[in-house]
Amino acid sequence: MSARVTSIHRFPVKGLSAETLASVDLEVDRLIPFDRRFAVAHGSAPVDPAAPDWHAKAHFLQVMSVPKLAALETVFDDATATLEIRRNGRQIARGELTSRTGCTVIEQFFAAYAKSDLRGAPKVVDLGRRGFTDVDAPYLSIINLASVRDLERVVGKPVAPLRFRGNLLVDGLEPWEEMGWVGRSLSIGTATLKVEEIIGRCAATNANPATGQRDLTIPHDLQRGFGHTDCGIYVRVTGAGRVAVGDALTLG
Repeated sequence: MSARVTSIHRFPVKGLSAETLASVDLEVDRLIPFDRRFAVAHGSAPVDPAAPDWHAKAHFLQVMSVPKLAALETVFDDATATLEIRRNGRQIARGELTSRTGCTVIEQFFAAYAKSDLRGAPKVVDLGRRGFTDVDAPYLSIINLASVRDLERVVGKPVAPLRFRGNLLVDGLEPWEEMGWVGRSLSIGTATLKVEEIIGRCAATNANPATGQRDLTIPHDLQRGFGHTDCGIYVRVTGAGRVAVGDALTLG
């Protein structure tokens, strides 16, 4: 096995576009910094912006139920926690997510953009060093690009790996090899990780990450071709360290 990291991604706002990183410093039992730290909650969600806690994804704007979110491009600035939203390269909203004024700007944008999909007035929420990931645990996700290519064989069309919204994309493995790694340890760069779970996939993967259109049936094709609806693995950081694009992945 000569697997290597080909790209690193984080999603500062749940449901919005990925940001690509050259490297990242990982801490034990923590997400990639700023990954899913923010989310846009439905007005009806039992989430208190003053003291938010983790809640299931149904309470937030997310691609499974609002696929046109995938058509938005976002840029996030760490130093100021400022989110810029673009469409077709043009800025359409900008706000600092740690200020009430900035959150109001972003909330007003989504109140108009996702009007027909919202349940009550949207509210930006901040989970600090935790994140609004799909599971209530500090897991990173790894996607095996060989598995995605094997899925393309079944689908009969290109499948963009970003449909799976993974943190670390790796190549150099056999297709679906990662499915047998639960409970095993990994070394990537100077960090160590433990494989916790296989990731089951939902209809969010049907949305094209470039256009927001539902143009594939990924869970159906996974079931049809492989007898399951899984793609990718969740891992937990067990030893702090730096991971960079090009780093080797070693199975312990």
